[in-house]
Amino acid sequence: MAVHLPVVIDRTSPTPLYHQLAEQFTAMITDGVLKPGDPFENEISLAERLELSRPTVRRAISELVAEGLLTRRRGVGTTVATHPVHRRDRLTSLHDDLLRTGRHPQTSVLDLRTDVIDERAAEALGRAPDTPLVFVRRLRSTEEGPLAVLRNWLPPEFADLTVDELTRTGLYDVLRTRGHPPEVGHQTIGARAATSVERRLLRLGRIDPVLTMIGHAHDGTGAVVEFGDHCYRADQYALDVTVHGQ
Repeated sequence: MAVHLPVVIDRTSPTPLYHQLAEQFTAMITDGVLKPGDPFENEISLAERLELSRPTVRRAISELVAEGLLTRRRGVGTTVATHPVHRRDRLTSLHDDLLRTGRHPQTSVLDLRTDVIDERAAEALGRAPDTPLVFVRRLRSTEEGPLAVLRNWLPPEFADLTVDELTRTGLYDVLRTRGHPPEVGHQTIGARAATSVERRLLRLGRIDPVLTMIGHAHDGTGAVVEFGDHCYRADQYALDVTVHGQ
């Protein structure tokens, strides 16, 4: 049940009412008064309790949703967002990113096959279109729940991959152990509607989107060692990029 938190509205202030409301709730989330996963008081209750119009309250909540501080889900309501994973503009795996932020990655291997024909992946790996590739599909989770569905294709040289090593660590760690550390990568970030399978695995609502990352990585010799097509819960994943002027 959502807690009714104290909010002070100054109707004589030139600051818009929705902004006063958004600022106070942002501070409560930042200061830890509201914690990840906590239910958030609904729009109707807030409007009645604070004697504000519903559009005013709706705008304040929408700002927090846009900033990634609140999450709306059909059938669940509005909750405080769990801590998103921030990926920096360098070549790391999701497993590495989670460990870096003190979280505990958990991996379920959903598929591991060594005979997959995929022309798109073969082209990315620099192989003939009919080359049998190693295909891995994993569900990556944390203590807070499922986070990403990871699909990777690898050259046939890695046909001896095991479920055990893929469960215990990240794919990049496996490649490093085998003498092919990823050194350079190219990744394209996007967004789309989730498929029915992705909604089930990631526990998403019907209209919840997923972030996508499609790309490949080269080892130190320039050989492409993996091609990936991943999707992430949009409320728990972010990309940090530093840009420089000319």
